Amino acid sequence: MNGVELFLLGRTLMKIGEAAMPEPEGGGGQYGGSVRAVLIVASDVAAHPDSAVGEIAARTGLPQSQVSTSVARLKEAGAVVAASDPADRRRLLVRQAPELSARVAEVRTTTIEDALATALADSTPEDRKEVTDALEVLSRHLSPRSSVRARTRDAAPRTSR
Repeated sequence: MNGVELFLLGRTLMKIGEAAMPEPEGGGGQYGGSVRAVLIVASDVAAHPDSAVGEIAARTGLPQSQVSTSVARLKEAGAVVAASDPADRRRLLVRQAPELSARVAEVRTTTIEDALATALADSTPEDRKEVTDALEVLSRHLSPRSSVRARTRDAAPRTSR
């Protein structure tokens, strides 16, 4: 496998993951934005509590408007709370909500079986089990921290020989 194949596999896995996300009860709420951006922002907020939208945007590489929309969706779902920055009342600091909301619980307990079965419609049950087992192994070894290490390595200055 080369880098291009790995990248394309990652995209396919993201699409399956997005398809596995349960729709919010009563529709998508009043805020737009992609599931992908919301999950990226939620992950960043979990790793960096009490961050301003601009700081989240800088770390994630998402446009500030997309981060703001994602924070609004996460607030609506009860996943995050925002409070004024004591040092600068114009800024809002975002952190995970202290209580697990019903929406967050729903998302965390939804499995990928249906989305994976759809993606692997032409495969046998044994093939689907093999893919599920492989995903569990990858999940154990490649955490979100792994991608942070890869980004840090990529950002490091390269020395020429």
